[in-house]
Amino acid sequence: MRTSTPARVGQYTALLAYLVFLAFPFLWLVSTAFKPPRELGSLHPTWIPEDPTLANFRQAFDEQPLLHAALNSLLAALAAAVVAVLIATPMAYAVARRRTRLAKAVTGWVVVSQAFPFVLLIIPLFLVLKNLRMINSVPGLVLVYVVWALPFALWMLAGYVRALPPELEEAAAVDGAGRVRTLVSVTAPLLAPGIVATALFAFITAWNEFFFALVLLKTPEKQTLPVVLTHFIGAEGVADLGPLAAAAFLATLPSLVVFAIIQRRITGGMLTGAVKS
Repeated sequence: MRTSTPARVGQYTALLAYLVFLAFPFLWLVSTAFKPPRELGSLHPTWIPEDPTLANFRQAFDEQPLLHAALNSLLAALAAAVVAVLIATPMAYAVARRRTRLAKAVTGWVVVSQAFPFVLLIIPLFLVLKNLRMINSVPGLVLVYVVWALPFALWMLAGYVRALPPELEEAAAVDGAGRVRTLVSVTAPLLAPGIVATALFAFITAWNEFFFALVLLKTPEKQTLPVVLTHFIGAEGVADLGPLAAAAFLATLPSLVVFAIIQRRITGGMLTGAVKS
């Protein structure tokens, strides 16, 4: 059944409006980052800066240790993504292939855990990390990020595993391969698009996370980039808008790049699964 022309025009109009709605904050952020103070205080702001400048970027780097904070965020996000995927992959394989009550209970717990608010978890996490002497440390923050990312990683990878034909694993078992050998040599290579997509999602989540980093990291040298961005806001809530926009723009770029990679990987994985060998 073909869609009528008016309906198609309405669909594209709604899609365009949605894209404009999503792009508006980022475009305004970019515009603000390149505006001089005179234009930032104007009563009639414009989209395109009349006198674009890089002074906001220089001031941002002079006032705050953005590079060091970005390195902390990068280390925490990479470590969390790698560890979460390494733990979630065998767990997802077991949940997807073993239709037991335990597997169903684990799946249900994964869904329920996503509804827990951050505030409900921060006090138990703080007490656990305090007993482990991991408060105010990047490894402690990584541990929190891994625990937070595991449910989503497990749920996502389990879906990829269920999409794989079990006959391939049965053929490997006939050839004498055990469960671990089958997972490493047969299942894991086929899961590559799903593993990459899951790792990148975990990376983005950890890179943008603010609340846990704010509570758990107290030393300025160990703070992550989202926490350092708040330093551009004064004690009375007045923001140094130009440097803040410049720093926020730089902090957003890695997420955009990673998201572009995710799109390519997911599309490639879907196309690969759609082609018969």
